[in-house]
Amino acid sequence: MGERVVAVVGGGIVGLAIGRELARRRPDDRIVVLEKEDRVAAHQTGHNSGVVHAGIYYQPGSLKAVLCARGRSLLRDYCVERDLPYDECGKLVIAVDADEVPRLEALQARAGDNAVPGLRRVDRAEIGEIEPFAEGITALYSPYTAITDFGRVAESFAADLVDSGGEVRLSSRVDGIVRTVSGIDLALGEEVLRADRVVICAGLHADTVAGLAGADPAPRIVPFRGEYMNVVAAKADMVRGLVYPVPDPRYPFLGVHFTRRVSGAVEIGPNAVLAFAREGYRRGDFSLRDLAGTVRWPGFRRMARQHWRTGIGEMYGSLSTTAYMRRAQRYIPAIGAADVVRGGSGVRAQALDSDGSLVDDFRIDRLGPVTAVRNAPSPAATSSLAIAEYIVNVLGKDTTAR
Repeated sequence: MGERVVAVVGGGIVGLAIGRELARRRPDDRIVVLEKEDRVAAHQTGHNSGVVHAGIYYQPGSLKAVLCARGRSLLRDYCVERDLPYDECGKLVIAVDADEVPRLEALQARAGDNAVPGLRRVDRAEIGEIEPFAEGITALYSPYTAITDFGRVAESFAADLVDSGGEVRLSSRVDGIVRTVSGIDLALGEEVLRADRVVICAGLHADTVAGLAGADPAPRIVPFRGEYMNVVAAKADMVRGLVYPVPDPRYPFLGVHFTRRVSGAVEIGPNAVLAFAREGYRRGDFSLRDLAGTVRWPGFRRMARQHWRTGIGEMYGSLSTTAYMRRAQRYIPAIGAADVVRGGSGVRAQALDSDGSLVDDFRIDRLGPVTAVRNAPSPAATSSLAIAEYIVNVLGKDTTAR
């Protein structure tokens, strides 16, 4: 019997973590990570805020909750071992008025169920001790929430994979997936790669690549652009760590917040604006095919009817720095529109079910020899090593398609 080939489609941090874990645990197999771009971590991994989440927000018992807790611990140890940046700068989730307190208390209870380490409730005075320029009536303080550089982490995962005998093939777009009696044929332009197992971690294109393997159309990926403001250097020292609002439980987004980067720079964001292209990092980016696919999806139309006012508000904030900063100034009033410049942006691959609900948990489907990661938004980067463990364990089982 010849060597088994396991192909991982997608060279973001999750795909690379899975490839790395496979190469470590299956040294006799040929492990190949296929990335359509000319570099790894080109999309969500390379455009996020670098926050290592402690597990405050997630439904107890969910994959997000379980894998975030495990992943944070694994990632911390990995970064220390590899001398990668890892700064436990801490995070405040601040209630600025009495109406937000019940939601903060519910969040505290959820975080307690998730055993978030070191989490405690703080009053107005202690908010000022932790973040001297922040304002609020009460907050949750998470001292072990950290920051790192996920692009560098992903590059390190890729190096580990290669060192263990695996391959990272760049500029290798998968155009077709055909199951045959002898394996799975992956079309890479004019080349065909035959694999025994395939793991799809295609991020912004997770649904379309899974569809090539015969997966159900649901959930559909709807791209949301998250735009950032950069705080000018003269005021960057006003933010010591991370300052977040109390999130709206209707959405899987955490709201505009202040983030210190490992470089020392401070960002504000992201918002959540519908992108008109799956890789629509700029407001002018437009793909008729991508937008038509979004609008045709019944789940999008149902979501739009329910949340159109919120969508218009996000678009207004995208166009107006003053409107954007009005929300942020509730938490740090001393940083206003005159103290920021427009920064970068990322695109979140948000899965949307056909009933219009935004998929909150990680979603991983099994189609016989094909495993498809259908939804892996934040905290997927934090959880990447734990997601890799989970999926490699699943691959070791004779699970039938569902």
